[in-house]
Amino acid sequence: MPGKAAPVAEAAPAGQTRFAEHAPEGRLTAQRGLYAGPAPIVSKDMYAEVVQGNAQRERGSVVLEPSAKVTGNTYFGRFPASYWQRWTTATEVKLEAVVTGDGLLSLGASDMLGDARVVDAQQVSGAKGVKVELAGKLDKFYDGGALWLDLETEGGQTLRVEQVRWTVDAPETIRPTAVTICTMNRADDCLKNLQALAADVSSLDTLDAIYVADQGTDLVESREGFEQVAKDLGEKLHYIKQPNLGGAGGFTRGLYEVAGHTATEHANVLFMDDDVLLEPDLVVRVTAFSNRSANPIIVGGQMLNLLHPNQLHVGAEYARLNTLEPGQPVQHSLSTADLLGVDEEGNPNRQERRLDAGYNGWWSCLIPYEVVKAIGYPLPFFFQWDDAEYSYRAREYGFPTVTLPGAGVWHADFHWKDWDEWHRYFNLRNSIITAALHSPFNLNLLSRVLMAQLVRYLLGMQYGLSATLIKAVEDFLEGPEVLRDGGVEAMKEIRRIRDAYPETKRHKATDVPGIASNDIGIINSAPRPSMQRLVLIKRILDKALGRSRFGLGAVPIDEAHWWHIALFDTAVVTDASQEGVRVRSYDKVKMFDLAKRGAKVINRLRKEGADVQEQYKRAMPELTSRENWKRLYEL
Repeated sequence: MPGKAAPVAEAAPAGQTRFAEHAPEGRLTAQRGLYAGPAPIVSKDMYAEVVQGNAQRERGSVVLEPSAKVTGNTYFGRFPASYWQRWTTATEVKLEAVVTGDGLLSLGASDMLGDARVVDAQQVSGAKGVKVELAGKLDKFYDGGALWLDLETEGGQTLRVEQVRWTVDAPETIRPTAVTICTMNRADDCLKNLQALAADVSSLDTLDAIYVADQGTDLVESREGFEQVAKDLGEKLHYIKQPNLGGAGGFTRGLYEVAGHTATEHANVLFMDDDVLLEPDLVVRVTAFSNRSANPIIVGGQMLNLLHPNQLHVGAEYARLNTLEPGQPVQHSLSTADLLGVDEEGNPNRQERRLDAGYNGWWSCLIPYEVVKAIGYPLPFFFQWDDAEYSYRAREYGFPTVTLPGAGVWHADFHWKDWDEWHRYFNLRNSIITAALHSPFNLNLLSRVLMAQLVRYLLGMQYGLSATLIKAVEDFLEGPEVLRDGGVEAMKEIRRIRDAYPETKRHKATDVPGIASNDIGIINSAPRPSMQRLVLIKRILDKALGRSRFGLGAVPIDEAHWWHIALFDTAVVTDASQEGVRVRSYDKVKMFDLAKRGAKVINRLRKEGADVQEQYKRAMPELTSRENWKRLYEL
């Protein structure tokens, strides 16, 4: 970007070259047509829906009985034509399939409103392993819409369709791609994803290397199946044991290794979480999209909720940086949507409109090496906000982020994780750093946001969470030196701080310390107050004077609002995981002490924040340099 001094991520001076561009072999497979998921918990309707008659769906094939119809107008069945038209140089996509029997194959299309049309069709009769080809131009999808394959038989006909491929003209050269998996004491989950990659020839052929950055004490290599999967993956697998530097340190290791072993800047690194249920075709889809993109872009996969496999977490998201709000659905985006259900107007939950993302989570996210060359490596944040910061930094240098529909992995549902955990420290601290680097950094607004959070936490008798917020602001004000060790000491310290607050600990509902299980009855919350400011003042006065309405009661997690919890002496609140409860008890001394400390540090932020902001900006080139990460990796 003109006028900006960008750190340059130079390759290591020596090392074996693993990554070089190579010539394509025929057309480029953009995605495969699949008819069942990678695990039994995934509904086959996510891939293809039997809308009439009977059909047998297998992973790579489908058989239609007489008078049947199967549509691929589904989450994984659709080809995201709008995104291909907007971001790539491809002008046409071909649908190839091997067909046996009799029936009709048709290429369906939609627009941004979801209205369907047919763009190509072919009737087959007496086919025996015949290759059928349909074509669709990528020319009427700019604002939205997709393509998909429909299959139909009439009475007396049967039809088998297999080896379905969506292909585009190949580029002159194919980018080398490496997957990097960051893992920490999730050895079984990580091993399963390595096995999924090893078992899927198409996705494995797309990859030049697979890096596993193991930062735990329960090592992946200790598992019985590791030796076999290492044999299956062969020279592509690179297993690395390193200090625990969080998600940022684990994922960055892949960028570091690719930079040290590449003969070209046209390489890709695909980040992947260790605990996802992987759809291996994601690898095919995001790498093909990157290979045909008009310019280097970050390509993100979507997150599906693992506990609710039909649910899409969000179609595309952005962050309100100055108010510290990540995960905001962009306008027209699906959010926690049942992909097999309908919206409020009765229309199927499909992402027809094309969306522009602000950033993409690192559960699956492809980063071209050109981005690293231009903007440097991620900040040593340990974890939380590392993905958002990197995308917003990349955007400043002309590299947008695209969240690609149909490229999805299943990840543990976010709303089943409790907010009141030690990692909230990193969420708060890193969000303030990101705001300082990439937003107007309005300190009056930010101070009001943090003070409002602190008041809500104190009224909700979340004293450990209040201390967590205070520590996060204090450490931001320490300046960039707080990032010097990659977050190791900060993790230990925040855990030590929080350990002093009883409500941060989870208990079994039938074994709550000091409270008889039978004495805890549910006390439900009133609706959200219409005059919140007046209620807030009243709750603060009541707490200051030690007045309460309820001595003891149980509160469901979705009703644990500050205006309700503030009415109790002791509230037994369900943990968001639904695996236990937290006991929040009123403590006047802690409340006043935390309120004073919080007000003091937030006032410091308002006064000193601009100077600290400049410190972070000056430190950016060094913090995001290859040399800094080499030091952190102890290489």
